[in-house]
Amino acid sequence: MKNIAIIGAGMAGLTAANILKDFANITVFEKARGVSGRMSTRYADPYFFDHGAQYFTVKTNEFSDFIQPMIDEAVIKPWNADFVEIKDNTITKQSKWNDEFKHFVGCPKMNAIAQYLAKDLDIRINTRVGSVIKNDNIWQLSDDNDCHLGSFDWVVYAIPVDQLQELLPTDIDFYSDIKDTKMDACLSLMLGFDEALDIDFDAAMILDDTISWISVDSSKPDRNTPDCLLVHSTNEWANENIDNDRETVKQQMLVKVRGIINFDEPNYSTLHAWRYANIGKQNSPDFFNDDDQRISACGDWCIKGRVESAFTSAYQLANHIKQQLLES
Repeated sequence: MKNIAIIGAGMAGLTAANILKDFANITVFEKARGVSGRMSTRYADPYFFDHGAQYFTVKTNEFSDFIQPMIDEAVIKPWNADFVEIKDNTITKQSKWNDEFKHFVGCPKMNAIAQYLAKDLDIRINTRVGSVIKNDNIWQLSDDNDCHLGSFDWVVYAIPVDQLQELLPTDIDFYSDIKDTKMDACLSLMLGFDEALDIDFDAAMILDDTISWISVDSSKPDRNTPDCLLVHSTNEWANENIDNDRETVKQQMLVKVRGIINFDEPNYSTLHAWRYANIGKQNSPDFFNDDDQRISACGDWCIKGRVESAFTSAYQLANHIKQQLLES
């Protein structure tokens, strides 16, 4: 069996690994201390926050089939939220999410999905790949301290395109196709409360120049936590403020949120900066691949910043690689 390295253990990397694991020896490298990427959960006992992806929807049969085992095991459940849109601090639209068009979340936390997909995989966490070098038709991977990580027949990048540009060898066929693609940032404000919140919604889209989203994270199914608010900035505001002092940014967002909804002083507050959080709809292939060099890339950035886009990109790429392996 061939040896395949997958760099990145978010939705795209874990999807590819699960599809390919019966056809090759798979090793997944993840620079963070756990799997899940932007489907992460932040722990701050007794609070926890889905501080990346808030929910996801399902539009394709392939994605529906892929997540069905997790639905069957209650790792994924619908979030029947009271949803509103707010403009100029006023609710302009409201609806109830229901079974007609389901909005799904991981249970009891968003990162439960990645943890489920990571079962039985060889995943090296806390491992940042620093170089990928071809030697005698084999890819040699080293970490950022030049320690050898292994030799592989095929390398799959499942990381944000901005990070890919720094790591991808420049002689790869698709390097020029992705070198100018950029992702947008997002700043996530997390607020924990001891007293129950008096808010008339579970999730809100905010039409504002600073804040784009507010949700009562504790309203999601199976959350056993005191009330938690999760606030996302707009991508544009985050792009402008991503490198500013974090405490200053946190206070600026807090002031903005207090102008939209009323709440007492939180017992806990923190900020997370997602430098590569989102991307608009792309006019590009679902994945990028160089069959001759056996090196590939996938991720939501190939299609659009959505959970299902990450799956679709990895699904299409992994099945392409599977076909190549079966024919070789």
